[in-house]
Amino acid sequence: MNPVESISRSGGASAPRNLRAVGQPYFDRLLERCRSLPRLKVAVCHPCSEESLAGALASADAGLIEPILVGPRGQIGALAAAQGRELSGLRLVDAEDEAASAAAAVSLCASGEAAALMKGSLHSDILLHALVRQGSGLRGERRVSHVFVMDVPSCERPLLVTDAAVNIAPTLDDKAVIVQNAIDFALALGIEQPRVAILSAVETVQTNIPSTLDAAALCKMADRGQIRGGVLDGPLAFDTAVSTHAAAVKHLVSPVAGKADILVVPDLEAGNMLVKELEYLGGAHVAGIVLGARVPVILTSRADGAESRMVSAALAVLLADYRAQGA
Repeated sequence: MNPVESISRSGGASAPRNLRAVGQPYFDRLLERCRSLPRLKVAVCHPCSEESLAGALASADAGLIEPILVGPRGQIGALAAAQGRELSGLRLVDAEDEAASAAAAVSLCASGEAAALMKGSLHSDILLHALVRQGSGLRGERRVSHVFVMDVPSCERPLLVTDAAVNIAPTLDDKAVIVQNAIDFALALGIEQPRVAILSAVETVQTNIPSTLDAAALCKMADRGQIRGGVLDGPLAFDTAVSTHAAAVKHLVSPVAGKADILVVPDLEAGNMLVKELEYLGGAHVAGIVLGARVPVILTSRADGAESRMVSAALAVLLADYRAQGA
């Protein structure tokens, strides 16, 4: 039916469909949950940009973390002064460059002086190399993978996207670990029996599209108990993973289709584009964390602002508390 009254929107852009009209955005609720939890000691690696330092300090101001700033003392001090911030009450570990900062930050976590690691303004591969190298003390039993948590205005639930930052072209065995890491993390967030969509371009298994074969194999692995804690389905295209209408039109009968909590992408390129499209065109708020190491690793893009870094810190706080409870 046509609206009774005319509707106008500023800026000329169409608003996303099915916007949440009521309720608190997911990231706000996430931060609220952390208020009663202990602060997490975090080694902040090379916070040598305005955004990375502001994010670490905002996380401290919010009562989430106790930051240990690791990097060039003079550069960090100058950045803080430019922001009108005083660092006298914080520990600062001097390191001359990105590689030295990464090594020092990892060492702090390995020794137990810090309980989590936060990326600053350095390149991700430098930090991850220091993290996973032999003898780092932080390598866990599983492969390391990354999860983006997306607070999308047009979706009533958070969306977890994996892996869009660490594993470039994962094998089937890699994907099994990536899925298990994401399921365990979803449980830590309080998502009971998370629904996992293994994404591809189509919903049918086709031998000329390798990601559909991987999806089918992952689902069978879950049936056999090789992947636990979640409900898997795939291959699913993005629309049928998140839209019940699209799933109905395509006659899909599935406990996951249209209701996915976790989106498992075929490779890093597809995942990176999906996340940035949701963020820059869909208005999503984004946070990210690395799983599989002995400590939570707060890994965001160098372009991310203070809010994204603060919410990512909240994810680490929740994960650390979940592990502390022995779950």
